[in-house]
Amino acid sequence: MISEMLQSTLFPKTKKEAPKDAQSINHRLLVRGGLIDQLMAGSWTLLPLGWRVVSKINQIIREEMNAIGAQELLMPLLHPKAIWNETGRWDVAHEIMYKLKDVREREFVLSFTHEEIVMDLLRKHISSYQDLPIAVYHFSTKFRNELRARSGILRGREFLMKDLYSAHTDEKDLQHYYEMVKEAYGKIFTRLGFTTKIIEAAGGVFTQQHTHEFQVITPGGEDTIYYCDRCTWGQNKEIYSGKAGDRCPQCKTGSVISAKAIEVGNIFPLGTRYAEKMGVNFTDSRGIKHPVWFGSYGIGPTRVLGALVEVSHDDRGIIWYPQVAPFEVHLVELKTKDAGLKTEEIYGRLQDDGIDVLLDDRDVSAGEKFADADLIGIPVRLVVSQKTGDRVEWKRRDSEKAELLSYADVIDRLKKLT
Repeated sequence: MISEMLQSTLFPKTKKEAPKDAQSINHRLLVRGGLIDQLMAGSWTLLPLGWRVVSKINQIIREEMNAIGAQELLMPLLHPKAIWNETGRWDVAHEIMYKLKDVREREFVLSFTHEEIVMDLLRKHISSYQDLPIAVYHFSTKFRNELRARSGILRGREFLMKDLYSAHTDEKDLQHYYEMVKEAYGKIFTRLGFTTKIIEAAGGVFTQQHTHEFQVITPGGEDTIYYCDRCTWGQNKEIYSGKAGDRCPQCKTGSVISAKAIEVGNIFPLGTRYAEKMGVNFTDSRGIKHPVWFGSYGIGPTRVLGALVEVSHDDRGIIWYPQVAPFEVHLVELKTKDAGLKTEEIYGRLQDDGIDVLLDDRDVSAGEKFADADLIGIPVRLVVSQKTGDRVEWKRRDSEKAELLSYADVIDRLKKLT
């Protein structure tokens, strides 16, 4: 059942001014639109509108993860020191970890990733090649001690992550699933509305092997990427030794282009290193033990939220794509004679037809209502007033054209949008 949502009761209200320290577009618009609130540097509350968007992002991700055989679970965020010592990352990743002690002086860390935790699960629950492959994922909070938390919600010290992990009997099977995930990620980002570049990058504290990032080109991006204008080659600045304008090292005919971009996903082929360090083995058909082959794959839904705003906005506010918008329709009532009864009728009919609608029932000027509608960025604005008569004014957020339509035509167009 579609729940009632009136703008007069929506928490919180929009803001006329952006925070003084807001430099990035997503920071300015998400705060002004009432989608996020900053507790401190790098720490954000997802307010009701923002959570609705992230929930839709998560559902798209979930559907594509399930489609490749991954199983959803939920793992702890507080980890004992001992498990991180097994791989050596208690010391190696020291700079980005939040460490703490309890009253008994036992040491813990707040999760910045879950490779060690999945490995611990595997050694408890698998023994034979018949138990593999396995792929598990969850949506959970991550904590990383960023030296400079900036760019709004794009780079936080606390953020939401979908992390997927896969375990295999050999490198060939790992590589096969790695390519499946790469394809699934492509589907996810296409469904979200992005055009992405798959870029080779360094593995950081995760692996010494090269990994792959999914990058969205936008002037507000923090990363610098290099890619070919003809083929699929691309590398992050951290591993590319050339410059823009060079001949493509892969196809030898294209030219290398440089661009600013936002990383929205990454995939890591981790090999057997984690299994060897943590003693995670399986027996093959001959009873011989082997270490498990391992892969890790991440998408940050809260980072995706910020990236969507960076690539889809104008000088008036956010322009949400229909598949991730907090509501499908923003119904605006202009308080004139007889408009109220008509608004209630349209609002009820939209709900009965399964349309997620935000009703602006506030007693404010038409100009303020329209400005807030543009700022919040819901894909379709419907206006009901005495002037619209027995019709409804239809306007897309990404268009300047307004039309008077019958209710039947409104429903027909809404179905085509989704």
